[in-house]
Amino acid sequence: MITVIGIRFRRAGKVYYFAPEDNVLYNQGQHAIVETARGVEYGEVVIPNKEVAEEEVVQPLKKVIRLATEEDDERYKQNKVKEKEAFFICKEKIIKHQLDMKLIDVEYTFDNNKVLFYFTSYERVDFRELVKELASIFKTRIELRQIGVRDETKMCGGIGICGRSLCCNSFLGDFQPVSIKMAKEQSLSLNPIKISGICGRLMCCLKYEQDCYVEIRGRLPVVGDIVITPDGKGEVLSVNVLREQIKVAVQKKDKDEKEAIMYHSTDLKIVKKKKCGGCHNGGEIDKEYEGFDFSTLE
Repeated sequence: MITVIGIRFRRAGKVYYFAPEDNVLYNQGQHAIVETARGVEYGEVVIPNKEVAEEEVVQPLKKVIRLATEEDDERYKQNKVKEKEAFFICKEKIIKHQLDMKLIDVEYTFDNNKVLFYFTSYERVDFRELVKELASIFKTRIELRQIGVRDETKMCGGIGICGRSLCCNSFLGDFQPVSIKMAKEQSLSLNPIKISGICGRLMCCLKYEQDCYVEIRGRLPVVGDIVITPDGKGEVLSVNVLREQIKVAVQKKDKDEKEAIMYHSTDLKIVKKKKCGGCHNGGEIDKEYEGFDFSTLE
């Protein structure tokens, strides 16, 4: 086991592990100065001292330089002011050079050794002249970094169709893979407008309940399965996954017509799987009921 603390550099950003100073306890909400691949950075402690397995840590683990002082806090605020000024300067230069790019954000490293400009573009941009001009203005290293539409939305923020602040901007540290299959398994509309976020990609919240749906669907019959109900044999017509309610077409006694009745999954026993390439066992009868005379249930 190894002792670490978790530090975040942006709101809803990824949490990175660092080795705390010897015999120093860090509390959540404090700020610290750490050494990163980009240089010295100012971050917020979101995970206080804790022990984790060495396999969970990317070695070599960088150490915390010190807790942030009042001077560090003031310098961080000054950097934020300078970032706003740099944003408008860079925007003017983009227009001057007639570059097809959209400036999203500007970030100063804590030690002012580098200024990062984040932008989006639908095509490749030759910004060599822009970098030269920005370097002559800011007298430091300049880095222009192209990002995707999801990262743009995470940085800018906004309100989702649910009426709440965007998940990616408020608490999601990393983007989770999301697929159209998740929407299908949750019986959602496949209309792209209804299942896409303001970034134009599938909504991150499709992932939240996915594991629950997969676990429940694994023990429920599917449409077309033959099941035994308290009222006799029937065929599954529809499935409500969250309520685990199954609508079954049951043959009425002494009548040729069938009646649709709703049951809970615990009241049913699957005896014959639906015959479709990948569903259950491809139409096989449950071994427990092999040789069973289904006509006796009609």
